[in-house]
Amino acid sequence: MSTERSFAKGSAAPGPVPKGHIRLYSMRFCPFAQRARLVLNAKGIKHEIINVNLTDKPEWFLEKNPLGLVPVLETPAGEVITESPITCDYLDEVYPEKKLLPSSPFGKAQQKMMLEDFSKVIPYFYKIPMGKKKGEDTSGLEAELNMKLSKLDEDLVNKKTKFFGGDSITMIDYMMWPWFERLECFELKHCLDRTPELKKWTAQMLEDMAVKATMHRQDSMKAFHASYVAGKPDYDYGL
Repeated sequence: MSTERSFAKGSAAPGPVPKGHIRLYSMRFCPFAQRARLVLNAKGIKHEIINVNLTDKPEWFLEKNPLGLVPVLETPAGEVITESPITCDYLDEVYPEKKLLPSSPFGKAQQKMMLEDFSKVIPYFYKIPMGKKKGEDTSGLEAELNMKLSKLDEDLVNKKTKFFGGDSITMIDYMMWPWFERLECFELKHCLDRTPELKKWTAQMLEDMAVKATMHRQDSMKAFHASYVAGKPDYDYGL
């Protein structure tokens, strides 16, 4: 269940969260919000999606999250949870069907350490395309990104597993996926040519039902990205 079109400043606040559901405040093209959508889909959680215009935020949304960022979860009891890793951990804990995080404290810690490492890779996916648009030399940044992707590739080689947490998809795979889905629109897909295991991982992720359910077509993603880089993000592109 989704509102699709984004709510902007001056819009009326949505009513209470439907009983037996959880509400996700999202933005259709946001990779951080996609993390929560992946987990909701993977776990089969009944949910409602309210999309938000992040340039012209509704007043009622800022009351829920003064930082104005998505994703934001809201429960029927009016509880509000923010920040993508926290929202995803919350969903895994509250809805025990199909656990995505390991049960052992060490297993959980390992995934959190990997996520911490990956958070340092994310800025490259934005700095490189932005730099190219400005006509800057981004070869140094690209070399750094290649090094970081090689480490991820090495991780899969050493583990001898299909995914980062084993032979089935776990939380860490979903936490990393949204940026790999966008490699083509960032014009960075060639970076996978040096990382055969990572390339295999992306092909396997594309077969996943939750990934298929939350994906956008590449042309839509590219059009949104172009509007974002131009400073006029079209949150309702394609609707």
